[in-house]
Amino acid sequence: MHLTTLDWSIVILALALSFVPAVALRRRAGASTAEFFTSGRAAPWWLIGVSMVATTFSTDTPNLVTNLVREGGVANNWAWWAFLLTGMATVFFYARLWRRSGVLTDLEFYELRYSGRPASLVRGFRAVYLGLIFNLVILASVNLAVAKIANVLLGWPIGLTLVVGTALNIGFATIAGLWGVMATDVFQFVLAMAGSIAAAVYAVRLPQVGGLSGLVERVDPAMLAFFPSGDDWSLVVTVLIIPLAVQWWSVWYPGSEPGGGSYVAQRMLAARTEGEALSGTLLFTVAHYALRPWPWILVALASTLVYPTLSDIAAAVPGVDPSLLGHDMAYPAMLRFLPSGLLGLMVAGLLAAYISTVSTHLNWGSSYLVNDLYRRFLRPDREERHYVFAGRLLTVLLMIGAALMTLVLDTAKETFDLLLSVGAGTGLLYLLRWFWWRINAWSEITAMVVSFTLALGFFVAGKSGLTFPTHITLLISVAVTTAAWLAVTYLTNPTDDETLIRFYRLIRPAGAGWKRIRALAGGALASPDSLATSALAWAVGCVFVYAALFATGSLLYGRMTAGLVLAGVAVGSGVALAGLLRGSFRS
Repeated sequence: MHLTTLDWSIVILALALSFVPAVALRRRAGASTAEFFTSGRAAPWWLIGVSMVATTFSTDTPNLVTNLVREGGVANNWAWWAFLLTGMATVFFYARLWRRSGVLTDLEFYELRYSGRPASLVRGFRAVYLGLIFNLVILASVNLAVAKIANVLLGWPIGLTLVVGTALNIGFATIAGLWGVMATDVFQFVLAMAGSIAAAVYAVRLPQVGGLSGLVERVDPAMLAFFPSGDDWSLVVTVLIIPLAVQWWSVWYPGSEPGGGSYVAQRMLAARTEGEALSGTLLFTVAHYALRPWPWILVALASTLVYPTLSDIAAAVPGVDPSLLGHDMAYPAMLRFLPSGLLGLMVAGLLAAYISTVSTHLNWGSSYLVNDLYRRFLRPDREERHYVFAGRLLTVLLMIGAALMTLVLDTAKETFDLLLSVGAGTGLLYLLRWFWWRINAWSEITAMVVSFTLALGFFVAGKSGLTFPTHITLLISVAVTTAAWLAVTYLTNPTDDETLIRFYRLIRPAGAGWKRIRALAGGALASPDSLATSALAWAVGCVFVYAALFATGSLLYGRMTAGLVLAGVAVGSGVALAGLLRGSFRS
């Protein structure tokens, strides 16, 4: 496949425009670590919301959705749709608490919530664990996706793609700081969405597909279903029940962390007020689950008619690297049907999504390594510009390390499963630590070590040929990890009362889990939050998003009655949610 002069002109123009905010805000970003990592806590709600959406829209996202649909139909997307429950809980239970904490990174939370050497240990350990190890896996998965796309569209070998991608992202992320990243995210998100919608329109218009009506007629009905068929209960359990009953609360996954974390927490901490932190996170959650999925799903379904098997993909793109071939490659293979101009727009959109996600992860990862490791433990008394320089240097090293790690991954689905397994069993702890005083630093350390050890063991076993079903490894990891950290919680001493009282007075969490500490604090500071109201808003918000998601799908399928009924549910729950926001969640 060859890009024309028009295509390349669009790509180069989009790339140049992406760098404008970064260059314009370079001086402000370099003023201090607060500016470089949290935008001086002055970001408006709409900017942090769009930035979160853009960050989670990367080159690996359409590839992953295509991988899921081709292997298990539309219903297979419950592997990530279930995380809506997590995201909406972050909106109404945790967003205001994060902004109320006033920390620079979410890892500062540990020395705010816990005390002594264990608190310092968990902060430093998690800075390396997340900022380096976990972050490298995420960055490598994004690199893998762009390598597959470049191999199909441009014929580039993986090595060339990694060199070019590394250079672009180092150039952007070292200049921008969080202000530049978020400002560019707005442009990049619009561009990426325009490209994905164009790809969906052309995919369903292909002769092999025959439009939306042809797609619905020709694709196996089981592939179109929103839920797995009750005829196969093993499929219902693995695709639907486990994600909704276990996965959403028990697994730490980037962008869908129980209780919020990583770059989601970074954006909430950058908000001007608690209310704007909540509103921005709500915007992200709605757009992430209700707005974006269907263009990717339509392309994925169309690909099953155009390329029924992997050999069909290989035959259509004869120069493809055999080591990169997988169901996730069907998405870039479908882009070969785009006309000149639109192909350039699509490539520009994918490149924008790539830079948006990678630059966020580089900024987030370096914030951990600088603020929570280097500054906290190694060089605590240097000037602000020194730490900004250290952040830029670590950005370079992270990107180079991610490029090297890319070479050991195979498919988007494999990486998704690996990330799920690494965080399996830790989620309940991250939900409860805000609302139960008894959890301590040793609980956190135990959860991380046990979860990571199990994930590494299953990964090595799989590479050696001893594979286990994904849902079995997930359940084992959740059970063992949860049991381990709960046992350690009761077997070790709690955080000292002085630290807990100080934490309560700052955060003022609601609920019975802080009753003892609230009494020690004199009971004068009642929580401004209501867990009952938050739970109601959480439930209404989930109904709103799921109804909107499936209303869109039903209307695209031509099922007008179901679509209109679901649209009515979405409108009704949306109105109720707006009422709750005006009445109970105003800052």
